[in-house]
Amino acid sequence: MISINNLNYTIGSSQVLTDISVRIPKGGMTALIGPNGAGKSTLLSHIARLLPIQRGQIEVDDLEVGKCDERTLAKRLAILPQQVHFATRLTVRDMVTFGRYPHSQGRVTESDRKIVAQALEVFGLTDLEDRFLDTLSGGQRHKAHVAMTYAQDTDYLLLDEPLNNLDIAAARNLMTLLKNLADHRGKTIVIVLHDINFAAQYADHLLVMQNGTVAQEGRPTNLITETLLKDVFGTDARVALVDDTPVVLP
Repeated sequence: MISINNLNYTIGSSQVLTDISVRIPKGGMTALIGPNGAGKSTLLSHIARLLPIQRGQIEVDDLEVGKCDERTLAKRLAILPQQVHFATRLTVRDMVTFGRYPHSQGRVTESDRKIVAQALEVFGLTDLEDRFLDTLSGGQRHKAHVAMTYAQDTDYLLLDEPLNNLDIAAARNLMTLLKNLADHRGKTIVIVLHDINFAAQYADHLLVMQNGTVAQEGRPTNLITETLLKDVFGTDARVALVDDTPVVLP
């Protein structure tokens, strides 16, 4: 479980996060949704220790972020930020191998190679492992990025808007893979999503953020309503149920 207690964050005179106290359950997929500027990526970056904790506390199981050993935390929690920059002449296999760094410290072992091979297989990238990144489609490159995170072999995967710039087929494929990791491989997925319909379809738990706070949390079927869309997102879109899943209509 990820426990967040009284988390606050300011930039200059601007309050970005305000008194956030929430528990993210272990297991399944938790999606952070909310309008632009609500604090979703900032909260995820704090959990991933990419931003310093100014005030408050975050614990990942028995480890306190910012106070525990960094290498120990890196074996428990992996992060894929919005922007991932790698040399385009890296192969897919080389990039996925970077996920083993917290374990190998650059000295790749046979055990590391086996885990990388498994990650390539899980994400359907084995046939592409010798391809350079700049020869891949956007969807293939995104899968390779997530495969690198998966190869870190942690209990928790934090993903910040991994569907950016993906078409609907690539986005559905990636979300199905992530859901499988949560349901069948014991991973806890914490993901920032802009598309509410993807959150409703795939997430087990939602954190709805607004103005730097967690406004609501719970299951998608209970939270995604026309009232939520109006109060949090400022839109009067309709919501319909399709196979008991709420769908926001255009």
